Amino acid sequence: MSVDPSLVGRTFAPTAPYTVAEERVREFAATLGHPYDGGAAPATFPIVLAFEAMNSFLAEVGVELSRIVHGEQRFTYERPVVPGDVLTAGLTVSSLRQIGGNDIIGTTSEVTDASGALVCATSATLVHRGTAGEQA
Repeated sequence: MSVDPSLVGRTFAPTAPYTVAEERVREFAATLGHPYDGGAAPATFPIVLAFEAMNSFLAEVGVELSRIVHGEQRFTYERPVVPGDVLTAGLTVSSLRQIGGNDIIGTTSEVTDASGALVCATSATLVHRGTAGEQA
């Protein structure tokens, strides 16, 4: 099943507020193989919220995560993420094209703090693999 092209430009509901805890930042850094001695979270930490926003989007439009290949991810910062931040992320479908029975979905997620100020913007390219019958 192809993704509906009319989704381009649509913004989905933001994630629930997420409090950045120092222990979660430490666990995230350890997963990356880096020590964490306090201060700002690793640069890729907002993926925690962006992934939640992506999963909500996929569930809402009826796309199975198992059919998604993550193509690219970029982060653009206004300021670092630090423990104590309360963040949400809202996802917008920024582009969609169909190639060989696959959907190439461009998304942007804005990660904002409790005051509504932009902390980080992420962009991702998702490849939604079509079924064998859909591929050209």
